[in-house]
Order: sequence, then structure tokens, then C-alpha cells
Amino acid sequence: MTLTEIETEVVIAGAGPTGLTLAHELALAGVRTLVLEKLPRRIDQVKGGAVQPRTAELLELRGLLEPLLGRALPREPVGGHFAMLPVPLDCGPWRTRHPYPISIPQWEIEEVLEEQATARGARILRDTAVTAIAANEPDDGVTVTAGGLRVRARYLAACDGGRSTVRKLLRLRFPGRPGTYLAVLADIRLSATSSLVPRAMGHISTMTRRADGYWAMLVPVGGERYRFTFGRETQEDVDRDTPVTEEEIASALRTVYGDETVLSAVDNSSRFTDATRQLEHYRAGRVVFAGDAAHIHPPLGGQGLNTGVQDAINLGWKLAATVQNRAPSGLLDTYHAERHPVGAQVLHHTSAQRVLAYPEPSEDVAALRDIVVDLLRLPDANRHLAGLMSGLSLHYDLPGEHPLTGHRMPDTDLITDAGPVRLSALFGSGHAVLLDLAGIVPADLRIPAFVDVIRAEPADDPGAAALLIRPDGYVCWASDDAMTDAATLLAAIAEHLSPLP
Repeated sequence: MTLTEIETEVVIAGAGPTGLTLAHELALAGVRTLVLEKLPRRIDQVKGGAVQPRTAELLELRGLLEPLLGRALPREPVGGHFAMLPVPLDCGPWRTRHPYPISIPQWEIEEVLEEQATARGARILRDTAVTAIAANEPDDGVTVTAGGLRVRARYLAACDGGRSTVRKLLRLRFPGRPGTYLAVLADIRLSATSSLVPRAMGHISTMTRRADGYWAMLVPVGGERYRFTFGRETQEDVDRDTPVTEEEIASALRTVYGDETVLSAVDNSSRFTDATRQLEHYRAGRVVFAGDAAHIHPPLGGQGLNTGVQDAINLGWKLAATVQNRAPSGLLDTYHAERHPVGAQVLHHTSAQRVLAYPEPSEDVAALRDIVVDLLRLPDANRHLAGLMSGLSLHYDLPGEHPLTGHRMPDTDLITDAGPVRLSALFGSGHAVLLDLAGIVPADLRIPAFVDVIRAEPADDPGAAALLIRPDGYVCWASDDAMTDAATLLAAIAEHLSPLP
């Protein structure tokens, strides 16, 4: 078969939230980007529909949050959870404008991200499965075979999910442990409901039930439509790829929610496990991995989609700078150095949650649950876990003596010569921002084009007189007196962002 030759700068495998976020980041920077998706069309599935506070902040940096909020599902203003325990997590102490998880069906998230990425120039080809990968010689890129295409690119980004084809083709180890249970996730419609069916989306602890060997969660997502998650406390010998039957779903509904609850339609369904695995390295030569292709874990706390989107935003500006030959030496390697520990932490705490959330806990685990519930009611403990689950407490180990270095910068109000503005509005270009809050950055300082210098007055004390903030919103340099620190500022720009002009 004759293959059609295509050349691009970055090819992305997978058009889920991770791949589409990365496509938007690259296209925003002017990188020629092609996304290959094996499915012929998007699946209208609610799936991972919780946008955590830090993910919301990152999407807002790029102007992507507002179109998503218009598609959000009604939800009580209540915090997230740890291990489904009945104490909401309070993100208020973390100074965020988005203290609650936002519920948006995954297919709606994908639709918005695709619209925005293609508007920036990214191309997306569906029904195009990757079947082969080869390194170009000398080491100047990769060649990807997909369908009737042969795509030559500088880099390949594998965002193709937990069963990543790219990972398998490269024969990379995916160490970890297999799942201990098999459960079902289905989008369904009900023609009648009992009093046991929730009427509104609230805290997860109020929406879970157990009955006659089943555990289940039924979440209203608009009209007659519900997201139904269920499993058996005693596992049946069923393969993950065995199709979910309508009768299987109806039986679970009747058992847990009563005979008055009547199934009228199944829009889609799938099985999932609590397997825990992580790639040892997120980069293999000219191939980088993000999202579920790099790490899988128990689906507790709404971490999967969010970790993947945050992977993509960390990776995007670094990969763009590398492709465009404006990156400091080793910048792309910092993607693995920064995000692999984050993935490992998610695997760690979701494993702990798996024990605490087990539907039929032992006497010892039940006692442990009681202790953890008591701890969650303590403000400091709640703040710690709220920061962990929301992503707001995440910081990177960046060099620098200032205490803000490596931390996210909250979305503060600023007054500029052009008028009032929020900090988040300054990152729509995908550039880094040098924020001068005291008029102390020399006007003649030579700054690279991909660093925007903003002189402003803050509405409250940001903790520094000047800050250098990366495109992903993390501080990589800060000073209380930039005039005496100009040399370290220039060094930080050269080390973290771009060679000096």
C-alpha cells in the first residue's frame, strides 16, 4: 500500500483531554501540530468530568475555562473529597477563585479543547490509529505510521491512554500492580426513579450506596441522564473487555435503588479497574508521554483527567521552545523531572484512598476511617489534603532562595497603566511574565521576546517586589529588590525560559 507522506513538527497520539490540551499549547506557540486519534468519532461520555481547582486555574490562564463553564453541570457548592469520606475539602485557604470542583462531561471538555486547538492551527485526524514508530537517522525526529499515512515529525507525544499503543510499540515497561476489582461506568437514562435516587449533584459521600453485595454511585447529569458507577463486593470472573449488558446495569439499579428505578436507555458503558502503574521515564528519545499513557491509578478523587491536563500544560511550552530552538539546554528533560514525582504522588495517595474507600472494610480499616474523618475535621489536616487533591499545593523544586520560587502564583488583581486586570489574563499568549510590582526592573534590561514585562500595582501583598512567572503559572524567580538582583533575574531567564538576546 502506498502511504501518504506528511511532515509536521509535533505529532500527538490521542485526542483526549491530555492530547488536545497539548495540541492547543503547541499551536498557540506556533508549532505545526498533528493529532492522530484511532476512534472515528468522539464518544459522548461523562467519564472523568471533574475539573479540579488547579486545573481550572491553568485553563483560565489560556482563556479556556470560560467556554467550559458554559457547559458545566449544576452542582452544589461543596468541596472535593478524600477517599469518599464525609468531610468536604476546603480549598479556601489556598487563595483560589475556583474553590470547588467543576463538573463538566468529558466529551464537552474535549469538544471545547478541540475547537480551540484547531482554531489555533492544530490538525486532528480521526479513525487514524498509530501502527508503527521509527526513529529517524540521524537523531532528528520520528516517523509514525498511522492508517494510510507516514508522518515525519520532530517529536511524538503519546497521549493515547492507559492502554497506550505508543508505549507498547516501543516495548516500554509499565511497572506497578494489577487491579484488585473490576467495575462498570455507564451513562444511562431513567424513565422512573425511586426516592433513593439523588436529585442533585452533591458531595460524593452523599451519593454512594451499598445493597446486597453491590456498591454504587448514581449522579444526575441533566434531564433523564445519569452517570452510574457500580461494582460487586465479591468479584465475578469477568474479563475487562467483556461488553457490559443492559440487563447487568438494570439488575444493579434495581438492587441498589429499588424496583421503582427503571432503566430506559444505555448511552455508553465500559469497565475499569484500580490498577496502579507508572512509566519509569516520561521521555524516550524523541517520544514523550503524558496523561494515562504515562500513569494509571485508582479512579478516586477525580485525579486522572486533571493530572493529564496538568502534564500537558507543563510539557507544552517546554516542547514548543525545544522545537523552535529557543530552549535552554535540558529544558525538555525538566518535564520528566517535575511531573514524574507528581504522578508518583497521585499513585501513592489514590492507593491509600483505595484502602479507606473499600466498600466492605475490615474492622481495622473501619477504625482507621473514623480516625481519618476526625483528622479531616481539623483545619490544618483538611487544608493539607485539600491542597493535595485540588493540585493547589503543588510546587516544583526550582533553584532560588526566595520562598515563592517553585510555587503557583494566585490570581491576584492588578492595576496597570491600561487599567485593572487579573494576573490570569496576562498568560493568554502562552508567554512567561515578568511582573514588576514596584517599578524596580530596569527599563533597559534586555528580555527575550517570549517573556512579557508587566508593570503593575497589586491589590494585595504578593510577597515580592518582582516575580518571573513561567507560562504554566509557577514562579521561577522572585525578588524583594530587583535592582540589586538583575544578574540573578537574567540567570533565571536563561536557565528556565530562553537564552538571552
